[in-house]
Amino acid sequence: MLLASGIAYRTPMDGHRKEKPQAGERIAKVMARAGLCSRRDAETWIAAGRVTVNGEKLASPAFNVKPGDAIAVDEKPLPTRERTRLFRYHKPRGLMTTSRDPQGRPTLFDRLPKHLPRLVSVGRLDMTSEGLLLLTNDGGLKRALELPETGWLRRYRVRANGRATQDDLDRLKNGVTVEGIAYGPVDAKLDRMQGANLWLTVGMREGKNREVRKVLSAVGLTVNRLIRVSYGPFQLSELAPGAIEEVNTRTLRDQVSEKIARAAGVDFDAPLRLAEPEPEPEKKKIAVRPGRRLSKREGAAAPARARTPAPPPPPRGKQRGVRGRSPSGRGGGPRGSHFGTKKK
Repeated sequence: MLLASGIAYRTPMDGHRKEKPQAGERIAKVMARAGLCSRRDAETWIAAGRVTVNGEKLASPAFNVKPGDAIAVDEKPLPTRERTRLFRYHKPRGLMTTSRDPQGRPTLFDRLPKHLPRLVSVGRLDMTSEGLLLLTNDGGLKRALELPETGWLRRYRVRANGRATQDDLDRLKNGVTVEGIAYGPVDAKLDRMQGANLWLTVGMREGKNREVRKVLSAVGLTVNRLIRVSYGPFQLSELAPGAIEEVNTRTLRDQVSEKIARAAGVDFDAPLRLAEPEPEPEKKKIAVRPGRRLSKREGAAAPARARTPAPPPPPRGKQRGVRGRSPSGRGGGPRGSHFGTKKK
């Protein structure tokens, strides 16, 4: 504060003034949106001195960049941001929904085709669960679609051991608290009984850790199979286990509301960066000595030798196995069959 006499002194409120937020976006977020790495990896790379902005090496990820800044990683320019993309994936049982597992268990990202961009999952399915999992290259869209406020319904087909009536399941519509954790409303329908098990259809709008299993345990049911069949407007349909299929941009734009798109910061107009599929390894050529018999392995890799075509056999009536009429007027079916034989 400056007095009329020109003497400046510090008031108690001066030390509590909030600093204006910096313009631009966090460097780690920009790197992740470029599809180069995750935000956590970006922070690790920055700490290792691998990232520069306008020629200056960064020492901390607490740095905002503007559109005109020149960002480089390992002295290579940062790739331009890719178009927001979304994929439907049928997760099989036995795979972890994580990029790295400390225990070395298989992950779904190990099984994806190598030509796909870096993808992250929208929500999770535990190792023993299966069904629809949405994958995207846009971390902003991932976070927006996971929020309960988005209002997208997740629907599951569930097999559970135990006995419960529809009245028991209807109590879950008001939410339930299990082991001190409050869960929101759950819509559960009893479909049928199968021995000691029940088949249910369960719908919810939030996705806490193992929520379906814990909520159903509150009514005495133990889940032994869980299949996610839909997530918002996207369905599992006939997608085979382990298969992945991209949602085209027009459909994605139509299904994502303006509110979600604005909150996620999606970009449906950016260029589409396609990676080339990895070429298959070239088979080793094996020299073939005339008269030498090849093993099965060698035979598969050896080039095929040209063969002199055998002369055609002399014509002798109708060719076996070809359906049609024979010169005698009867059908060409095999002996003892009814093909081509007129009923007398």
